Amino acid sequence: MTPMPTEEETTAPADRRTGKRAIAGRLSWGLADQAASSMSNFAVGIYVARSLGLTAFGVFSLAWVTYGVVLNVSRGLATDPLVVRFSGVPAASWRAAAAKSAGTALGVGAALGAVSLLVGLALGGRVGTAFVCLGVVLPGLLLQDAWRFAFFAAGAGRKAFVNDMVWCVALVPAMVVAARVGSVAAFLLAWGASAAVAAVYGCLQSGIRPRPTGARAWLREHRDLGSRYLVENVANSGASQLRAYGLGVIVGVGAVGVVRGAELLLGPFLAVLMGLSLVTVAEAARVLRRAPHRLGAFCLLLGGGQAVAALLWGGALLLVPDPVGELVLGGVWGAASELVVPVTVGVAGAGLGTGAAAGLRALGAARRSLRSQLIASACYVVGGLGGAAVAGTVGSAWGVAAATVCGSAVWWLQLRSALREHRQNPIPEVRTS
Repeated sequence: MTPMPTEEETTAPADRRTGKRAIAGRLSWGLADQAASSMSNFAVGIYVARSLGLTAFGVFSLAWVTYGVVLNVSRGLATDPLVVRFSGVPAASWRAAAAKSAGTALGVGAALGAVSLLVGLALGGRVGTAFVCLGVVLPGLLLQDAWRFAFFAAGAGRKAFVNDMVWCVALVPAMVVAARVGSVAAFLLAWGASAAVAAVYGCLQSGIRPRPTGARAWLREHRDLGSRYLVENVANSGASQLRAYGLGVIVGVGAVGVVRGAELLLGPFLAVLMGLSLVTVAEAARVLRRAPHRLGAFCLLLGGGQAVAALLWGGALLLVPDPVGELVLGGVWGAASELVVPVTVGVAGAGLGTGAAAGLRALGAARRSLRSQLIASACYVVGGLGGAAVAGTVGSAWGVAAATVCGSAVWWLQLRSALREHRQNPIPEVRTS
């Protein structure tokens, strides 16, 4: 007689199918949100490059890179701990945590915005004016980013997508007005003001008001992760900033604009990399809690998919005729097109590494992820500036490409060790309060 299947045997396949559909749905909203974010960043960069010219676009790029550093400070202190510890928890716990996390992001924006404003006043000139404007818009930019993290932690990627679309819609009239003024300051203010519109809308979407007064408690409760993620994130974005500043000194400010122009051509993937933790860390945390033996394969699929997609996109860019490229980037195209191959290799290497980074974040292996990021950042700075000293802008691009591939290898070696440790001592990182 054939034995009757057990209840577990009959329900497990259905549960697995339901779980896969849920993951696919959340990842789909994540991809849609990243597409919206990528297109808005790409459009802003192209519009500014065409409107301002190479040197002014270099000044705008310096402010943009600085924003990246501040954004990563906010993520390390406010939103990375939220995604790691409050993904898939009860709604009441998520709401309380999201209020404190958003309040912390707002506080970081206000504090570092004031620093940027003072630095800008001290510097003077076009660069100083750009930093003054950046300081004014930072609180709104960081709060909007915090809502995106909060929505993905709650599994509500659709709301994050809608919020980014609100920002895109608000950007259109803001950019038109900025183009009429025709200055770096006008474009920075337009970009930040439209983000503030989306940030306010995020309060309405969530029904939550940010609690800046809860920032101190939030930082204290999550200092074990926040302190390491802060250093890790700042090392990541700080390396980009040091490379940009160093390139400006060694080659000239125009070289910063050339590199930024080349990166814009890979814009969709760079933007995805910048905000990848919105989706992948939350999903990796869910995989860890439900099927920990699948975490390694999940991370490999994420990183490998990113790398292959970047290589395909870069290959397509090599086929773009010069007239089309000049239509997109204007006078920046000629120099930027020479960097397509090394920038593509660098983005592919970074994409592969982000899969391992998501796994380390989900495991709560902050010490290992910090070690990986410090090594990768050191390689990035040495490769970028060493290459610039030897062969100018092109040398810097190839130095960064080599450094990024080496950094990716470090991330994967650390993830392999962390997975081995987790199998020996499986203590999940879960918070419900």
